[in-house]
Amino acid sequence: MRAIIIGAGRGARLMPTTEDAPKCFAEIRGKRILDWTLEALRGGGCTEIVFIGGYRIESVKRDYPDFIFRENRDWANNNILVSLMCAEDLMDQPFVTSYSDILFTRDVVRGLVNSKDELALGIDTDWREHYKPRTQHPPHDAEKVITKGGKVERVYRTIPYDDATGEFIGVAKFGEKGARQFRDFYGRRKAEFWDKPYREAAIFQKAYLIHMFQDMIEQGIPFGHADTPGKYREIDTQEDMNLAQTLWEP
Repeated sequence: MRAIIIGAGRGARLMPTTEDAPKCFAEIRGKRILDWTLEALRGGGCTEIVFIGGYRIESVKRDYPDFIFRENRDWANNNILVSLMCAEDLMDQPFVTSYSDILFTRDVVRGLVNSKDELALGIDTDWREHYKPRTQHPPHDAEKVITKGGKVERVYRTIPYDDATGEFIGVAKFGEKGARQFRDFYGRRKAEFWDKPYREAAIFQKAYLIHMFQDMIEQGIPFGHADTPGKYREIDTQEDMNLAQTLWEP
């Protein structure tokens, strides 16, 4: 199983930590976020690591020469969906994709890898506890989901707090057919919406992954899920870093 880590952005809200290093180099409990990510991905069954870089990519190339690299040269002007597609040529086999600013465990990766669904999202079912101490990143900004019968019905930030089943953690699995469906769907939407508004994004280039996931769901493409009961943390602000030093217990 191939893993594609999306790590092109700067992480401006983590300044000054990211002034001279990529966001994934920030240290939690004495270990880089990226090293926690590798531990989870490899422990969950991923044997090949692809890294999509942009800001300070040379630092990652220097310290992790065994990675396969793809570069998002226009990272300052696009977002995570377009960034992921910088590795489109490597989506010719099943893969797991991951944000680069999150902490998670091998268990949820293993659940995704073993899923029979062609497309599946990692979901934190204990997400409300995760948000309780976060004052700089309120719940309304969470990539919330509603699931039913083993499938994802909605993935949307505007899902009401009380209605959400969980939060998409930024880790997803694509089977061989699922990867092909995703590439084809992206190609059609890119041709139609490039430089134009797409879903909640001002222009297509600024869209998030969940915008396309929800679009695909509305077009009848099924998404399964694998759950983690709280063993997940997002590192978006300095407050998140401080909280993770004591609350992250993999």
